[in-house]
Amino acid sequence: MKHFLRALVLLAVLFGGSAAAATPLPGDSVYNLPVQLTTQDGRQQMLAARRGRPQLVTMFYTSCQMVCPMIIDSLRLTRNALNPAARAKIDLLAVSFDPAKDDVATLKSYAEKRKLDGRIWTLARAEPAQVRQLSGVLGLQYRQLPDGEFNHSSELILLDAEGRIAARTTLIGRLDPAFVKAIEETLAKP
Repeated sequence: MKHFLRALVLLAVLFGGSAAAATPLPGDSVYNLPVQLTTQDGRQQMLAARRGRPQLVTMFYTSCQMVCPMIIDSLRLTRNALNPAARAKIDLLAVSFDPAKDDVATLKSYAEKRKLDGRIWTLARAEPAQVRQLSGVLGLQYRQLPDGEFNHSSELILLDAEGRIAARTTLIGRLDPAFVKAIEETLAKP
């Protein structure tokens, strides 16, 4: 009997995690998009693989000289403003608008130059059609200009653990206390 109970517990542990992963996503989850990301370290993962941990998400491109550095700085500032418990529960994701130029080596170089810790930060690229889909679902607009630069929205977006948009801010270049509060409230929910 003891062995049977031990086997049951082992099965529950082994299959309990996969049962959660098999739980259908909410209809409004960004993770319903079949977007394959390639990170600054060359790892490929589906966007939905980020399910289970809240994310601060934005879009940018590495050759941007004005607004995108401010977006990355705002993301860092926002994370650093969180209480330590909240900070430990959240990941940062920045997806490029410019996958043609932002290959793995370029993303890695940018992360190193900006001192973005790979344990916390993920810089990623996706195929152009998937970038367009992701930006649309996130409500971010962009268009490429004839000179190769981009006009684009500048926002930080909080995704809850299920990939639903929980909060957003358009305040770039300085801290948005209301956004920080919304993040901490979302992270405090069970």
